[in-house]
Amino acid sequence: MTTIAFEKWQALGNDYLIFEAPGLPLELSPPRIQRICDVHTGVGSDGILLLCEPDEPGFVARLRIFNPDGSEAGLSGNGAREAAMFLRRNGWADRDRFSIQTGAGEIRPHITGPDTCTLDMGRARTSSEDFPAGGRDGAGQLEADGRRWRFQHVQVGNPQCAIHHPDLDDLERLDLAAIGPAIERNELFPNRTNVSWYAEVAPGVIRARIFERGVGETMSSGTGASGAAIAYALRGGDSPVTVRLDGGELTVDVAEDLHYDLTGWARPVYRGDLAADFCTELENL
Repeated sequence: MTTIAFEKWQALGNDYLIFEAPGLPLELSPPRIQRICDVHTGVGSDGILLLCEPDEPGFVARLRIFNPDGSEAGLSGNGAREAAMFLRRNGWADRDRFSIQTGAGEIRPHITGPDTCTLDMGRARTSSEDFPAGGRDGAGQLEADGRRWRFQHVQVGNPQCAIHHPDLDDLERLDLAAIGPAIERNELFPNRTNVSWYAEVAPGVIRARIFERGVGETMSSGTGASGAAIAYALRGGDSPVTVRLDGGELTVDVAEDLHYDLTGWARPVYRGDLAADFCTELENL
């Protein structure tokens, strides 16, 4: 087995490994993904972005997104920005505006600077098959860690459970590692869910903490930030919404019909090759 080239990118501390399918000689099965993403026995990352040739006209690429547990995600806001910047830099796209296929449908990046990008993410929904017991407004409540939580379900290409928290100081004290798993896997969410807690800092500015499905608490999540911003806007909050995360800030522009744009930065960390010995290990998994 020969070496396999990849690049590592990060956006607000949310890091992904990018592989190009034409140069990938083996299938990305869950055990292989887990080994590659492991911080001790692999490269270490929050997931993998696989760029494939599109299977429909009008797209520059098809993007597949894998969580470190091996599951496949429909969309990642940070990952999609990283992929968009990679595609533009590496010649897949010859313009600053283009379209990418994802498991959640079409997204339309606009490269706005050397490391900045705005994604037209389409229209969010408050009802979906990911919260089948919910009504059209997506409002619900559940119990976890001995507390009752009122939440807003938002489907942004993946399911979001956004929880408004009135106390900013208490928000910072929450133990997401203890609370998050029970909400992620609550019976209300047959496909599991991403979870965000948010509090208003000032009009149009919120602080959010994110617990990602299949990942755990993260420094940043583009779709998690989007879910929190949309939930905030549904409560009457000002848009555009600046979302303050552990890794930095993202901007989410939410329209009345829940069409939304996500703006932020993404940067390469390094380019490398999976060693031949490691590739042989992967082949045997």
